[in-house]
Amino acid sequence: MRISIGRWSPSASPLRKRAMICQGCVPSVSPAGSSPGGCGGGGGGGAGEGGRRTPQGLALLRDACCAHGPGKRGRRTACVGAARILELPTRRWRTLVQTSFLALPAGSLGPCPEPHPQLAHIFAFLRVEGSPLPEPERVCPSGGGSSVIRWRKGLCFRLRKILFFVLGLYVAIPFLIKLCPGIQAKLIFLNFVRVPYFIDLKRPQDQGLNHTCNYYLQPEEDVTIGVWHTVPTVWWKNAQGKDQMWYEDALSSSHPIILYLHGNAGTRGGDHRVELYKVLSSLGYHVVTFDYRGWGDSVGTPSERGMTYDALHVFDWIKVRSGDNPVYIWGHSLGTGVATNLVRRLCERETPPDALILESPFTNIREEAKSHPFSVIYRYFPGFDWFFLDPITSSGIQFANDENVKHISCSLLILHAEDDPVVPFQLGRKLYNIAAPSRSFRDFKVQFIPFHSDLGYRHKYIYKSPELPRILR
Repeated sequence: MRISIGRWSPSASPLRKRAMICQGCVPSVSPAGSSPGGCGGGGGGGAGEGGRRTPQGLALLRDACCAHGPGKRGRRTACVGAARILELPTRRWRTLVQTSFLALPAGSLGPCPEPHPQLAHIFAFLRVEGSPLPEPERVCPSGGGSSVIRWRKGLCFRLRKILFFVLGLYVAIPFLIKLCPGIQAKLIFLNFVRVPYFIDLKRPQDQGLNHTCNYYLQPEEDVTIGVWHTVPTVWWKNAQGKDQMWYEDALSSSHPIILYLHGNAGTRGGDHRVELYKVLSSLGYHVVTFDYRGWGDSVGTPSERGMTYDALHVFDWIKVRSGDNPVYIWGHSLGTGVATNLVRRLCERETPPDALILESPFTNIREEAKSHPFSVIYRYFPGFDWFFLDPITSSGIQFANDENVKHISCSLLILHAEDDPVVPFQLGRKLYNIAAPSRSFRDFKVQFIPFHSDLGYRHKYIYKSPELPRILR
């Protein structure tokens, strides 16, 4: 059906004039003094009163519907004009332009399908008998035509949105950490990561520790920490069904005791930690371990000072019950920072442990944070130290192993795997090089044991080494 767009007038808007031309109508030549005609509402594409179809009008209409228009901008203008004739909503004619009008690359295969059904009556202009213009041939790219173009444009738009979102997030994170130093503290401790999650820490026997007792100690008011005490394997039969008092009395036996200080994340029931307890127990050691305040089922807010005080409280609790039995302190990863803090305080009050064992240690928390794999994407970010490292120290977190070892006076053993991806092997070697010449160790043995990368012990599997019993003895 033909849509009437009114009579031709010199004062008509350019858009209305363009629409008239696109319908194939131009003003008729009238005698002097007479009014020009217009495009009436005749059907089938014929001209109305005073109007007639012209090659110019048909050419513009052809450009609107075909791939051979006078340049991309001209095609787009003609398309918009043709769509306006149909009085389509803005969103609709944009879709119409993209799917039916816009030019497609020349030289591609196959004829295009018919354009949008709404344009069928416009194409009738090109088929009028006696028209001097042949109907043009449209071509479209092989494999989908305009739908392929539409899909590609949509994909590129989504990819740009994702890219800008990731870039914005990348830039925003450093500012967020700087403004909220507590975030960095949580990332250091990771005490909210409880792996494995579905275990009952009150039942160590569920983890295969059938000669272990669960305690709860209170280092400070409003602070409660969960403790596991595993007796030597040779006592496992005697330990069945025994209460806490029996386990406490067992500490006074002739077997040495290891106080184990675990690293960040997880709990005292972590898989690799449980396996180490079993190894040490099989070697004849009592193993006492606990979760710092804020970890596992322990109550309190984590901090370096609080973690160190928890360790000191457990050590004193052991010494009261162990008599003259040897007590060794074993720290792993972040636990090495707690261990050196503890041993330094013990040495200052002249009650040092019999030995200090550091597994996968670092020099200080700033160097460890800078070397951690999580920092790789920001390591070369402008102001890295100011954004990421300063908030750590401003939160009161230092774990300065390199300073603590200068004030420790007991035997020191360092264990480190060359393929450690979390705490670089170089930091463990550097700590040894600081401790070895220290005057505080002149009367004690300082030993560094590396584990070759071919063994695959990485950050937490040194307990698998068959050499470990020989090293500890």
